[in-house]
Amino acid sequence: MAITKIRKRDGSIVEFDSSRIKDAVHKAFIAVELGNGEKASSVTNETVQLLEERFKEKIPSVEDAQDIVIEVLTKRGFEKVATEYQDFRKKKGELRELREKLGIEPKLTVNALEVLRTRYLLKDETEKIVETPTQLFMRVAKAVAEVDRKYGDNPQKSEELFYQMMAKLEFVPNTPTLFNAGTDIGQLSACFVLPVEDSLEGIFTTVKNMALIEQTGGGVGFDFSRLRPAGDIVGSTKGVASGPVSFMRIFDVSTEVIKAGGKRRGAMMGILRVDHPDILEFITSKQKPGFLSNFNISVAVTDEFMKTLEEDGEYWLINPRSKEAVRKLKAKNIWNLMAKSAWESGDPGVVFIDEVNRHNPTPEVGRIESTNPCGEQPLLPYESCNLGSINLSRMVENGKINWEKLRETVRNAVHFLDNIVDANKYTLKEIEAITKANRKIGLGVMGFADMLIKLGIQYDSEEALQLGEKLMKFVEEESHKKSVEIAEERGSFPNFEKSIWKNKYKAFRNATVTTIAPTGTISIIAGCSSGIEPIFAVSFIRNVLSGKRLFETNPLFEDIAKEHGFYSAKLLEEIAKTGSVQKIEGIPDNTKRLFVTALDIAPEWHVKMQAVFQKYTDNAVSKTVNLPTEATVEDVRKIYELAWKLKCKGVTVFRYGSKPEQVLYIGEIKTKETSFVAAESEYAGGCPTKNCPFPS
Repeated sequence: MAITKIRKRDGSIVEFDSSRIKDAVHKAFIAVELGNGEKASSVTNETVQLLEERFKEKIPSVEDAQDIVIEVLTKRGFEKVATEYQDFRKKKGELRELREKLGIEPKLTVNALEVLRTRYLLKDETEKIVETPTQLFMRVAKAVAEVDRKYGDNPQKSEELFYQMMAKLEFVPNTPTLFNAGTDIGQLSACFVLPVEDSLEGIFTTVKNMALIEQTGGGVGFDFSRLRPAGDIVGSTKGVASGPVSFMRIFDVSTEVIKAGGKRRGAMMGILRVDHPDILEFITSKQKPGFLSNFNISVAVTDEFMKTLEEDGEYWLINPRSKEAVRKLKAKNIWNLMAKSAWESGDPGVVFIDEVNRHNPTPEVGRIESTNPCGEQPLLPYESCNLGSINLSRMVENGKINWEKLRETVRNAVHFLDNIVDANKYTLKEIEAITKANRKIGLGVMGFADMLIKLGIQYDSEEALQLGEKLMKFVEEESHKKSVEIAEERGSFPNFEKSIWKNKYKAFRNATVTTIAPTGTISIIAGCSSGIEPIFAVSFIRNVLSGKRLFETNPLFEDIAKEHGFYSAKLLEEIAKTGSVQKIEGIPDNTKRLFVTALDIAPEWHVKMQAVFQKYTDNAVSKTVNLPTEATVEDVRKIYELAWKLKCKGVTVFRYGSKPEQVLYIGEIKTKETSFVAAESEYAGGCPTKNCPFPS
């Protein structure tokens, strides 16, 4: 007797569809054996046959069908596939239980649960996990809301609001907040900048301070431009200086040893001014494999340099110790060397340092010289900042943006991030002093690519640029309104009278309010695309933290494919060979248009998108311009020049395959018959290299 009905977990009876079994088995084969997907048909046929034999008189359940799948796989010698299928089934069950327990639907993916378990959930001294994702969100909400009591408010309402927006994955704060809120460590900020003074004592004091910050999960940026150049005289010993790049090695090795917070690798930004005498060595320093591997590096490019470049002239290198001009270089040669080095290795990036300082909110307090490791947070020496991002994918309902929901989420998120300035346990008194004096926060967004897909808008289009600008204008205006409201109740940041805001607002709580960060692990948790990046692949193999592999597909693509009748696991396997749908037959053109990946998009669209978001962002925008392997040095140079023209604060490029270690591989996980795209567990988009930190 043919099986026509099946009982779901909730007890409801639905039509039996054997293709659902086939697709699940197919995915397990691809993940474990990197192929053999054709075996899914025969496994499914035998499963259906056994179901029909054993359930002649009653309707089988979903669990009955899954039990038989495991039985058939094991009997046929596919033990690893059976284990993968069973493991995935178990984790999906845990997610269902979590949803029921929360009373809401957080939509955590299997990989998100893995990331939470491995990185975020608290453990005891034996490494046993002692909290659930629910308890993590409650721990964070309670610790951050408690600050309200200091200002005479009852924290109970805030605690519930903070918990709900995190548990619903509508807003997620930066990683250190998730790690440390409500714990003895209590350090909640992701972004720091430390000064590097031109003395042995100063340098090693900074190394020590860096270690303390990285130990708690923070990332640190440095400007090495004060250090005297290699070969310069050392007055106290009559010796010879070794220069900035040499000292950067000490920072790099120290970070390697620390492994930030014991939970993930440390991350640093190293900056050198374009007029420093060691600029040539700095630009080419990352060409050596493994050298300065914990650093991202960027050249601080000045207006004067750009003017000289446009005039095809020469400029002077200045010794920072003596302030003497020591050598002339042709600006075009340096610009070309930067482009060539970035083409070869992804480093250096460019920071337009005068453009950054044109938007410095507290110019009377000090000049900005460096940024955090991913470049989105320019900070004064010793300053720190805490970040958090709104999941834009969750702001779309019935094909439209719910602006009221977005407004409420922005307001609650600003309250949350402002509270962190008070809730924080600071590693150094200098950090606490300037952070509390300026109260900088960085509210950003993630899931922008998902939002565009839900709205039916192609990423590389004028319509997408217009929406990006409108959206960020709304976020900035609403976040500023909330900052004003908090300031009227609790007071402005202490340096308000020395800020650019004193003539615009009667009161203002935070020197900066908005930032666009490269949301790595937090967008994995939220199950959305990273920051404002396009999606990186439609279908791919995920190497999860437990050492296993998952076959993943963009859920929005899967929904559309099922709705329009062109879904099959075989199609997903075909897509996973390149990650792109652009050359796959059988997919409608309008679907191809929506699901463009980072490498499908022409480079200038990446820069244009960065620029429209920067227009309404107080701090900066972290965005990687992804380039295909065949891109040229000239392509890189054009990107730099477009970023300058469009008033970006900086720009980073990555040409696929230009580094020996990446976190995204296209067609390099091979079998006898084919090859697949593979992504590391915590990669969500953006810069696909292992030295790209994702602290946000």
